[in-house]
Amino acid sequence: MTAHADRHAKTAVPIHPLLASRHSTRAFAPDVDLDDAQVTALFEAARWAPSAGNTQPWRFLLAKRDTGEFKRVLECLNPGNRDWASHASALLVAIRTDANARGPLSHAAYDLGQAMAHLTFQAAAEGLTVRQMGGFDAAALAAEFDLAAPLVPTTVAAIGVAGDPASLHESVAGPDRTERARTAIADLLIQP
Repeated sequence: MTAHADRHAKTAVPIHPLLASRHSTRAFAPDVDLDDAQVTALFEAARWAPSAGNTQPWRFLLAKRDTGEFKRVLECLNPGNRDWASHASALLVAIRTDANARGPLSHAAYDLGQAMAHLTFQAAAEGLTVRQMGGFDAAALAAEFDLAAPLVPTTVAAIGVAGDPASLHESVAGPDRTERARTAIADLLIQP
């Protein structure tokens, strides 16, 4: 498969084009910055995601490229992620809030996932791409930014305009140069 292959999902039935065209590239245009309106739209989309009891158990730390905060987040990523994430327009730390004044929030991880999904598709509508990653040191990130319980860094997302996958070093290019695949619907369903 070539670097410029069609990344549109092959679906059993048509789904919304934003969903079908979304993919997590590691290639970012290194010279594009996010503007304030785009950032606000991303956070508005996340803000209006559903959450159990309207608790909204998510917080975000946005670090734009060429800032000290960006470098601090980048240093907490696994080395392989640092190689490509350094070209993103911003790194977003998605932070789960595991409790509030009423006690533990058992659905916090699920709710944060919904907020990130909303943010991801707003990004697609803005012409941006989002690649979320679990390859980072959560304890180092929490210490770096003084995040104490109940705040838990849960994922880091690279955000920006998709770049040319051909520009990626071979060591990180695999997913961008292979055909997209997903588990079949029949294999996802548990039959009663």
